[in-house]
Amino acid sequence: MSDEEWERFLRESVTGASGAPVEPSARAREVERRLRESSGQPEGWRTYTPARPRRRTGWYVAGLVVAVSLLVVGLFPQQVVGWFGGGDGGQDGAPLAAESERPREAPGAEPDLRPTLAEPFRGSPAARWADGAAGITVPPARATGWMDAAQVERALRRSRDFLVAAGLDSRVLRGERPTKAIALLNPHQKDVQDYLRAALSSTPPTAENDPLLLFSRFRPGQAQLVGDVVKTRGRLTYREGKRGAVEVMADVTFVYPVAPAGDSGRDTEVIRTIVRREVVMSWDDPAEVVTEPGTLSLVSYALDMTNGGCSAPTGYFVPPFGTADEQNTDEGRRLDPYDRSEPVGTTGRDDGCATATRS
Repeated sequence: MSDEEWERFLRESVTGASGAPVEPSARAREVERRLRESSGQPEGWRTYTPARPRRRTGWYVAGLVVAVSLLVVGLFPQQVVGWFGGGDGGQDGAPLAAESERPREAPGAEPDLRPTLAEPFRGSPAARWADGAAGITVPPARATGWMDAAQVERALRRSRDFLVAAGLDSRVLRGERPTKAIALLNPHQKDVQDYLRAALSSTPPTAENDPLLLFSRFRPGQAQLVGDVVKTRGRLTYREGKRGAVEVMADVTFVYPVAPAGDSGRDTEVIRTIVRREVVMSWDDPAEVVTEPGTLSLVSYALDMTNGGCSAPTGYFVPPFGTADEQNTDEGRRLDPYDRSEPVGTTGRDDGCATATRS
């Protein structure tokens, strides 16, 4: 070996020869082994491949069922109530909000279920109405006519007291004299005082002096109230009347569940006598009209009544026990007693008595 070759041998032994194979490190050998064992292209550390979406057929089917169910409930609510055992006519439903204005239409149909002693409002829109005086809405008071706001508030409260005393007092409902209601009437209003004397005398009443025009009464030996609850729905409004008076207008429907007197058996028949009254009461300025403090004058009063008797006036409601199945036969004299969308007297018979399309 020449001197030049020996020097190149020594130099390459220290620095390594150009193009000579290099032994891979242990980490490099491990990476190479994993690449050989894996299949496909390796995924870069900044790349993301979204998972393939799975078909959720079950959720689509469930959504379709829910949509169809909502459609059925919207189109046939009463039938759906019946399917699920809601046979109490809405009795377990939420109470209706207070009536603040005249409704635009009658309440929807209820399941055709007969009332019972245990559930006297079963199958009736009144099941969701308020009890007694709570169903008569009193509006906020403001100064009107000769009264300031506080006086108007008192007049509204006493107007409702009159309606309660005339239509909800338990003693009056049993046929007793409506003493509390009479005490709220202006004793100087001659025509009303004449009406009261004639209506509450022992002589048979006429259509003009029938006490039922103002007072709700049942003959104790003929009918008895079922339970202690009378359902009501209505409202008071007011305006300035003649000579600065404050006129309060009442429009209230009373629903009285009754049964034959003395009958409390399992199959006792229960009928709902339904009365809607419109009464206009005037709180007169004592400087303009002769009156007594705390009393009102009657401007007008009218009623629609169903299931209370349509024969000659007796001074008492006469529920048609035993003939309930015959009440809807006269197509020309039908009245929905729960329809409060029209004024009293605009439907039914001219004498204020009509056949109920439902009760």
